[in-house]
Amino acid sequence: MRALIKSIIDFIFPPICYICGSPFDSEGEMGICPHCLSQIKYIECPFCTLCGKPFYSEVVTDHLCGDCLTRKRYFSKARAVGYYDGVLRKATHLLKYKLKNHLALHLGNIMAQQMQYLLNGIAYHSIIPVPLHPERLRERGFNQALFLARSVSEKHKIPLDGYTLTRNRWTDPQVGLSERDREDNVRGAFLIIERDKVTDRNILLVDDVYTSGNTVEECSKTLIKAGASRVDVLTLARVA
Repeated sequence: MRALIKSIIDFIFPPICYICGSPFDSEGEMGICPHCLSQIKYIECPFCTLCGKPFYSEVVTDHLCGDCLTRKRYFSKARAVGYYDGVLRKATHLLKYKLKNHLALHLGNIMAQQMQYLLNGIAYHSIIPVPLHPERLRERGFNQALFLARSVSEKHKIPLDGYTLTRNRWTDPQVGLSERDREDNVRGAFLIIERDKVTDRNILLVDDVYTSGNTVEECSKTLIKAGASRVDVLTLARVA
């Protein structure tokens, strides 16, 4: 009966794609039409074996990038589904700033579908989203990283832990800051509430966009220093 009612409603009021504004068949309830989904620019090899930075060269093998050769990383691996461009950029903007939070379910499903390819089937004890400061959370009303992480958690049956890692001080938006200022902005900004939730565990850290990597690096540092065995990072998009 529900399916019939939904079909009638969709026939009278066809759903509109959030990206291009066109009506489309709502099967799957993606909120993004098949055409726009097909325009997502997925990140593929070759890329940095550590931070996942894509390479624009004829070299077809993965290798370490210059940054990862010269700086210490606390995460073991960072991967992003696609480039922060076009469809993913608009979808992320709608999710974060236009309160289209139900998009997180479907964007998270895309992350979950790509996870095995990107992370090679590593067994994780828990999934932890990058936390927002409480004041930022009140302003926005939800944490987009938590919503994305929930979809990945449900798809892969990995426990979701949205409480152990917290942001213990306010940080300015990273956009527009220099590399040095980005590092200083997030240094010491995160705190572990219960160390036994991370000690000797493999953690998958989830966020929406990997920009400079300083935020996920600081989160990973906090988790490793609290005793985590391994921290990998999965983001929906990456600024190339």
